Amino acid sequence: MHKPDVRQELLNAAIDFVAEHGLADLSLRRLATELGTSHRMLSHHFGSKDGMWTAIVKEVERRQLATFEDLEPDLSMSLQDVLRMWWRHISDPSLWPNERLFFEVYAQALHNRPAMNEFLTDVVESWIGPSVKLAEAMGVPPDTATKYARLGLAVTRGLLLDLLATQDRAAVDAAMEHWIALITD
Repeated sequence: MHKPDVRQELLNAAIDFVAEHGLADLSLRRLATELGTSHRMLSHHFGSKDGMWTAIVKEVERRQLATFEDLEPDLSMSLQDVLRMWWRHISDPSLWPNERLFFEVYAQALHNRPAMNEFLTDVVESWIGPSVKLAEAMGVPPDTATKYARLGLAVTRGLLLDLLATQDRAAVDAAMEHWIALITD
């Protein structure tokens, strides 16, 4: 019989709670109460509040990366259409709570908060390989694919941050369309 992974169950429940309620002023104690556990149990599994937030963001990122890696390029689609499809997915308002958390943890990690330093290890590189693979499958030359992948990641994250800050969907979508035109013309 398979024993459930308590840490993973707590992490899944925390992700669901944070996605629905956000993080503003959320303490580890309150999260524990909401999850029906104790703050000691969360501390045991995640080390601290920062450790909990980092685990949440890393798991959400892992899931998004898995979604991206599972994206089988339909070779009948243009690269533009594949990029538009991904943008619609990643900019969907249902993901905004997780994306706010992502940027919050990213900023804290850049300020050398010890519990979050590990976050920076793969936050860029984990996306480059799969992005290059997709670009090459869609016909982008290998010597260009890596540059496109890094720049595409930066543009996507920058526009997500813009969208979260301004909620100006039309302007942000227009900027993404312009980016897609620049790299595919």
